[in-house]
Amino acid sequence: MIVTPHIPVQPVLEPSISELTASELTAPDELAASEPSGSLNEAASSNEGHSISSTSPGVKAEVQIFLSTFLTIFLAEIGDKTQLAILLMSAESQSPWLVFLGAGLALIATSLCGVLLGKWLSTRVSPKVLDKSAGLLLLLISALLTWEFFQAN
Repeated sequence: MIVTPHIPVQPVLEPSISELTASELTAPDELAASEPSGSLNEAASSNEGHSISSTSPGVKAEVQIFLSTFLTIFLAEIGDKTQLAILLMSAESQSPWLVFLGAGLALIATSLCGVLLGKWLSTRVSPKVLDKSAGLLLLLISALLTWEFFQAN
C-alpha cells in the first residue's frame, strides 16, 4: 500500500497594520500626488492578471509539493508491471525511443486524468472523506486480490 506524504501548505499571510511602514499607509490621494502621472497606470496594467491571491502556496511549498509528488510516483512505479511491460516492449520493438515516447505520453495522460478528477472531487467532497474513501478502496482491492489468490490455489 502506497502512502503519500502529507505536506502542510503554508498560506501567504498579509502583513498586519502594525507591520506596515508609513509609506505603505499613505492615503491613495496622497500617493497619486506624489507619483508621476503615468506610473500608477503603468504599474496597474503591467500587473494586470498577475495578482497573487492569499490562498496560493509560496514557492517553497510548491517545490515541496512537486518533489513529494515526483518521489512518490517515481518510487511507486519502480519495478511495477507498467515498467516491466515497457522494458519488454522496448526489447522487442528495436525502437526504444518510440516506446519511451509512447509510454511517457500514456503516463502523462493518465496523470492528467487523475489530476482533473482529483480537482473535480475536491470541489464536491472534503479531503477527509477522500482520504478515507481512497483507503477503503485500496483495502477492498487488496481483499479482492487476496480472495482471487486463494480461490486459484
